[in-house]
Amino acid sequence: MDEGLPIAYRVLERGVPVLSSDGDEVGTVDHVVAAGDQDIFHGVVISSKRLGRRFVPAEDVASLHERGVDLRINAEEVAALPAPGGGAPEYTEDPAESKWEHWARKLTLRRDWRAK
Repeated sequence: MDEGLPIAYRVLERGVPVLSSDGDEVGTVDHVVAAGDQDIFHGVVISSKRLGRRFVPAEDVASLHERGVDLRINAEEVAALPAPGGGAPEYTEDPAESKWEHWARKLTLRRDWRAK
């Protein structure tokens, strides 16, 4: 299979085949997990009809290509990977809070953030 040229994680497209170290196609790319602002690649979430969705951490990804992702682990190890489990929590300031309440919380070191 011609996988094409090596690429960066930022241009990896959904639906690209993912191949285990033993040559089996274990799924396709669902999405990339990264901290783009810091240019950190965490891994990929793959989709498979047999396995469902699985998260493959960056250390188990050998290479990324235009038309293929190569893994460092075999198909059996891919099957044992965990399903993706959500993301980091998002927080926001309380929009109903007055400026006085905001500064009072800051000065007393109380938290003025709440989960979305």
